[in-house]
Amino acid sequence: MTGEQQRKPRQKVLERRALRVMQNENVPLYLFTLAAEEIEQVADIARISRDEAGKLIGYQRKEKKQHVRQIQDYLDSANVLFPNGLIMALPSDVRFKSSRGPATSDALGTTAGILEIPIADGLDQPRPGWIVDGQQRSLALARAANRRFPVPVAGFASSDLELQRDQFMRVNSVHPLPTNLVTELLPEVVAAPSPRLSARKLPSELVDMLNQDPASPFHNLIKRASTEPEESRQRVVTDNSLVEGLRESLKSSSGALYLYRNITAGTTDTEGIRQLLITYWTGVRNTFPDAWGRPPTESRLMHGVGIRAMSRLLDHVMVRVNLRGKDPVAAVERELAYIAPLCRWTDGTWEELGQPWNALQNTTKDISELANYLMRAYTDARR
Repeated sequence: MTGEQQRKPRQKVLERRALRVMQNENVPLYLFTLAAEEIEQVADIARISRDEAGKLIGYQRKEKKQHVRQIQDYLDSANVLFPNGLIMALPSDVRFKSSRGPATSDALGTTAGILEIPIADGLDQPRPGWIVDGQQRSLALARAANRRFPVPVAGFASSDLELQRDQFMRVNSVHPLPTNLVTELLPEVVAAPSPRLSARKLPSELVDMLNQDPASPFHNLIKRASTEPEESRQRVVTDNSLVEGLRESLKSSSGALYLYRNITAGTTDTEGIRQLLITYWTGVRNTFPDAWGRPPTESRLMHGVGIRAMSRLLDHVMVRVNLRGKDPVAAVERELAYIAPLCRWTDGTWEELGQPWNALQNTTKDISELANYLMRAYTDARR
């Protein structure tokens, strides 16, 4: 052993009696207990956010303070029974030592033993594990008066962030997560948990592109689950409206984006879609500069109802625009000029709809009425 090896301190570990359950031969599952005060030594909460390069990190929603307080009040009451355990992602290097004796395993392959879990050496050190489910409970437990309260934990040993996100979405499928949180996580999950979510995966990836591409008119205008509070004031477009508009166009055989999918080969020309979307929405921005980039309370173009209606108009406009032409953005502007005089994004009244500009809401009825009106007016004007 070298001198350097001799001087290297041994990492702190926490030993707990545990059951090892082999549901998956590559990912061991451990069932054990932790004291409330030990949770923050073992695992942290992976808040959803983005790094400086725009890459998505984490997956957990923001803290719900009232919910946490209600759990804490119960934990601090008398005669507490708290079977609601936590699900953790443990580091791959946890060590499990089987107990000695002939009766340590059963017919299902469940083995009793001792689990050694690395722990943080101080509150300023990174935790080795992550809370996958139960973040509100873990926050309440950390603040509870009884610091030694025993908490049931199911921990799977994997440092794979993709697997952690997948499990997070699956365990929360009964009590649905916020739509925008699920939508933003989807591009980071290889296999969506359901066909419904799978249909939103590509649209969410495209929304990421529109938000991060400097060439996009939506650059840094889209509000996502990872958007920091101080940035929210500048983000005026809700991602769900764009995701739904893209999903409709990709799904419908009459949609402009549908043509970029090769159903037989299972491939999609994402670069072609990128060019189409940036071209169309740049034309929209140039046609309505006074309505672009303003809060939805000041501009219904940036409101969900406007985004969805203009997304449906995209299917009619872009079939007439040659993306390889000399100036495709100008071609979009010429097409939108047919309906521009009829639009009331920031003031006035939509005459045919009989609605003040700010009365339109992000409802199925209003979206359909506005979209149908714009498409009908566009088609009539071109005849």
